[in-house]
Amino acid sequence: MKALTILQPGPLCTVQDRGRPGYASIGVGHSGAADRHSHDAANRLVGNNSDAATLEVTFGGLTLRAEFDALVAVNGAHVTCRIDGTEHGLHSTLTLRAGQELELSAPTTGLRSYLAVRGGIDAPVVLGSRSTDTMSGLGPAALSPGTVLTVGNNSAAWPAADFAPPPSLRDTLRITFGPRENWFTERARSLLLEQPWTVTQDSDRVGIRLNGSEPLRRIRDSELSSEGMVLGALQVPPSGQPVLFLADHPVTGGYPVIAVVTAADVSAAAQLTPGTQIRFRAIG
Repeated sequence: MKALTILQPGPLCTVQDRGRPGYASIGVGHSGAADRHSHDAANRLVGNNSDAATLEVTFGGLTLRAEFDALVAVNGAHVTCRIDGTEHGLHSTLTLRAGQELELSAPTTGLRSYLAVRGGIDAPVVLGSRSTDTMSGLGPAALSPGTVLTVGNNSAAWPAADFAPPPSLRDTLRITFGPRENWFTERARSLLLEQPWTVTQDSDRVGIRLNGSEPLRRIRDSELSSEGMVLGALQVPPSGQPVLFLADHPVTGGYPVIAVVTAADVSAAAQLTPGTQIRFRAIG
């Protein structure tokens, strides 16, 4: 049987693909890989189509066993990858023989790793996606010891990429102001760019809570009608400390969004670890 058996999932291991777009009108978010850049790169290394499902491993700790001869690749956070105790390189194609065990350590940099297997993880499809949405509960459950994952046939013709560069770990994220920047003081708009922001422990696939020495103050104190939220939105609750929305963000929200992180930099944001300091730079 073409399958992988999860022996240890680590703190959080989920099945992810490129998400389920088009369902926001019925309250279903996009979800999908938090770091889409690393997810796509891992798939390229094993010759998969870009929408093939991978394993998203948060803070390492994954151990799995191959039940067949598999081609795999690991991209994303900088972890140590071992096959039957022997260290192997990241960002390249690896052969995992039937019965062999692959283990990922906790990362030294970054947060999320992506393990692709040629053919893709063949989890049940829900609304066009195999992704686990941790907020809505759609998709397969987070993986646990003993879970057996079948492998599908969602691969393309060779040749695949021989090497994929590691993800860009940035401490400056690009933003565009709006749509509600006029709800904030001029000083708040300046502070967003001038002061560093610390990633807090209260962060997950839904969003990253940030903490700055001076909160962002509003001009308007009235309530905002609930409106649509997008990936990368910087929503500012009454505390004045912004929240950066990631893959499993809600489709609507009632707090004003001062700015939106560019799509290209959301993948970099998904690799931020608690305690990291970042800055924002406005473009456009």
